[in-house]
Amino acid sequence: MGDSSRHSVLFPEVFSKPLHVAFDEPQVTSDGGAVLLKSIDDRLDLTAAMVGVLEDDRQASKVVHALEDLFRQRVYGLACGYADANDVSRMGADPVHKSLLGRDPLQDADLASQATLSRFENGMGRTALYRMGMALMETVLDTHRRRLRRRKVKRVTIDLDPTDDPTFGQQEFAFYNGHHRHWCFLPMLCFVTFNDEGDQYLVGAVLRPGTAHPKVGSIGILRRLIEEIRERFPRARIRVRLDGGFAGPEMFDFLEEQEVEYLVAMARNSVLERRARKPMAQARRRSKQTGETEREWGETCYAAQSWKGCQRRVIFKAEVVRLEDRDPRDNCRFVVTNLQHVPRNVYQIYRQRGEVENRIKELKEGLYLDRTSCTRFWANQLRVLMTAAAYVLLQELRRQLAKTSLGRAQVETLRLQLLKIGGRVKSTVRRMVLHLSASHPWRDDWLRVARQLGACPL
Repeated sequence: MGDSSRHSVLFPEVFSKPLHVAFDEPQVTSDGGAVLLKSIDDRLDLTAAMVGVLEDDRQASKVVHALEDLFRQRVYGLACGYADANDVSRMGADPVHKSLLGRDPLQDADLASQATLSRFENGMGRTALYRMGMALMETVLDTHRRRLRRRKVKRVTIDLDPTDDPTFGQQEFAFYNGHHRHWCFLPMLCFVTFNDEGDQYLVGAVLRPGTAHPKVGSIGILRRLIEEIRERFPRARIRVRLDGGFAGPEMFDFLEEQEVEYLVAMARNSVLERRARKPMAQARRRSKQTGETEREWGETCYAAQSWKGCQRRVIFKAEVVRLEDRDPRDNCRFVVTNLQHVPRNVYQIYRQRGEVENRIKELKEGLYLDRTSCTRFWANQLRVLMTAAAYVLLQELRRQLAKTSLGRAQVETLRLQLLKIGGRVKSTVRRMVLHLSASHPWRDDWLRVARQLGACPL
């Protein structure tokens, strides 16, 4: 046993009495609330499905940690705020983290080290990662099919969006991107929304090289996702919303071939600006009269040269933006669509895809999606998938809190208030007892989720 005095300090005069602080309690955890993650994971069967597609080719006699344990250790660690493998390995002795993997919190050996976790991340190949990504997609869709079985799903909306993932090392396929002005990856993230619900649920995360165009891989992702949605929701209309980076004849032809509703932004050009000239003049006139931002709406039939004579409906917003201490600014936007709604309503439907930016912000700032520091590209893809799995668990946690003050909370808030709870663990032959603070401010919300996940009140 180490010298306990090395882990103790004394505050002799700061408080009314001398205060002795000692890090000497092996039964205490800083993540007592994380037991909710295991309950949610068991309900969704998420990590089991994603690891179930893997083949373990290690020598059985030398295996200490199962693949499922390694994967869960990283996913639960990400959800609790531990971004890297070396962060998670520091929690190897935490009694709750050991319990999450089905181990005795006080008697069993510590969890995997950083070296073991790194070997796990670097041992994945392209085929295995594709299967894991499909397992995540299928699990999320199956979860919501069960959730919505008593409600008619009339529409499923798909939103695809790439985001930049800055890199600062020698990672494979990390390139300088002139638009973002740094070296990066460009992962593609995919979300679905059911009917008119306010939540966008993550169903896919694909890492791509730093110079990949938004269109790269997008048709393949959409094709597979549309097939999976139609299999589970055969009577639902499918709607696809994309920003201007996806616009092109191949994408429009694909969407029409799939017979889905679509709204795709399109970059301005001289022809479209000329057709929006009259509404823009009206918006300028009104803005000058009112001194406020004003907008007009309109539509036209348009066929770009690359569309080979195929005319499509383009709606536009002719807007004059006025901000304090700034000159008025024209802001004309165009959306290609096959919806038959009036132009203003079409644009409002398209604007709702902006909410996806909040989900991406959560993934990057709350769950470290951009912590892709492995040298191998496929190891970084695994990290992206583990982050996605952690986010799916936290989205389900938030959904369980829909009727509480935490129903729209960011993942950082959920972690702070429901997972990062100090507690003391006791383990006996018959049961394990987790003692949490009686004065925890969000105790009632935590208990509410626990009961909804099957916990029995005592």
